[in-house]
Amino acid sequence: MATDLIPAFADDAFRRVLCVVAHPDDVEYGTSSAVASWTARGVEVAYLLLTRGEAGIDGMAPEQAARLRTEEQIAGSRAVGVSEVEFFDYPDGMLEYGLGLRRDIARVIRRRQPDAVVVGSWEVEFGGMLNQADHRVAGLAAVDALRDAGNRWVFPELLDEGLQPHSVRWLIVGADPRPTHGVDVSGEPLERGIASLEAHEQYLAALPGHPAPRMMITGFTAWQGKAMGVPNAVLFRAWDFQAPPPLAAEIMAAMAQDD
Repeated sequence: MATDLIPAFADDAFRRVLCVVAHPDDVEYGTSSAVASWTARGVEVAYLLLTRGEAGIDGMAPEQAARLRTEEQIAGSRAVGVSEVEFFDYPDGMLEYGLGLRRDIARVIRRRQPDAVVVGSWEVEFGGMLNQADHRVAGLAAVDALRDAGNRWVFPELLDEGLQPHSVRWLIVGADPRPTHGVDVSGEPLERGIASLEAHEQYLAALPGHPAPRMMITGFTAWQGKAMGVPNAVLFRAWDFQAPPPLAAEIMAAMAQDD
């Protein structure tokens, strides 16, 4: 029996996307190839980084590492057509879940008014490894901030700043083991995604044994491409908040069959 292929997002599913991650380079491990595909067809994509990655290079002082990694992130973002890159200054390696972080992310969501928010996994186990602490905090805080952004009675001080509630339609989670949607990144989007990771040259050079970006991203996207029936893909788990909840949809489908 043939396996059902994972579908692509509809071309008109979203026009404005906000990616929320913990560190410089977090978007570049696959997601940026999808971003390149989106920006190539006119989707507006912005990045929000919660830290500047200052604790990421053992042999470099945090202040210097923060400057370097900020510059490399901006260069990597440009490679995939993203010019709007915003940085918070939460401490790298010590990101803590809390109301302040949720409020700060909700503020950006209200200001940018994205149709979709892209985050990384907040699970403890991730890709057969233990997920890094900042990644877990960033993912969970962004998910909760997405809801906060649409509720005027949560963080009412944002109203005083002139920021009205904004309800995001899509939550999109990268590298989830239960993908629901994919993006075909074959060809130019893949090349631009590879270039975006290559832009983190000095950071990657400080990581002993790190695979070459081309080999890593090509292999990763080729493996995921099999699930879509394309040469290269990036897979996501996505929630469409304008669609019926999955359980409700199943019940409605079962009732329709009984009629």
